[in-house]
Amino acid sequence: MNKNPILEIRNLQAGVEGRQILKGLDLTINAGEVHAIMGPNGSGKSTLAAVLSGKPGYEVLGGTATYFGKDLLDMDPEERAREGVFLAFQYPVEIPGVNSTYFLKAAVNEVRKHRGEEELDAIDFLKLVKERMKVLHLDESLLSRPVNEGFSGGEKKRNEIFQMALLEPKLAILDETDSGLDIDALRIVANGVNKLKHSDNAQLVITHYQRLLDYIVPDFVHVMVDGRIVKSGGKELALELERDGYDPIIEQESNLVPA
Repeated sequence: MNKNPILEIRNLQAGVEGRQILKGLDLTINAGEVHAIMGPNGSGKSTLAAVLSGKPGYEVLGGTATYFGKDLLDMDPEERAREGVFLAFQYPVEIPGVNSTYFLKAAVNEVRKHRGEEELDAIDFLKLVKERMKVLHLDESLLSRPVNEGFSGGEKKRNEIFQMALLEPKLAILDETDSGLDIDALRIVANGVNKLKHSDNAQLVITHYQRLLDYIVPDFVHVMVDGRIVKSGGKELALELERDGYDPIIEQESNLVPA
């Protein structure tokens, strides 16, 4: 089967506030694939998400990240979003005073315009919204409220995945989307993510816990330690981590590093 790479990362090195966190990371994500990155606190998982999405304050120190053959790291954050890179935040931000419907319509039409597609008018946009809201069991009243303002943790996470459903990104990066969710909210969010998986897009799921991967089944699981991917495998690797923890992998990795 031919592989169609969406994202190719080679020897990526990056840091923040003068501290190097990513220390030579390699990863290839092909169309139709779901990759999960797991690892202990401080291993660089969220830094990777921040660097790929272009979050300000992070400095690329070396290496490359190629997105559909283009230099992802050379794009500003807005261009990455228009090109189809989506980041679901670990802690979704509130935007007081900005109506959710207005915000989402502007975002959707910006992406459509970039793709050379016709912008949606109010009627067609609301039709699309209602179709996608059913996926995540969201109440339509949320659309009349400011973006994420006063939302519970679960509502914020569902709203993030709802934005993803509307924008139809080619590469979705989910940074600890399961953080703070109870089991019912987790199922709803995961179900939404699964329904958005297609043969021409890909998802990078960053998580601490195997429980999310009971619902979003990855094609590949990668373990990050000290800014590098040190072990990769199938979904069974997540079960191994759940059983044994990260210590055996960290110990094995430290034994490979010359004194």
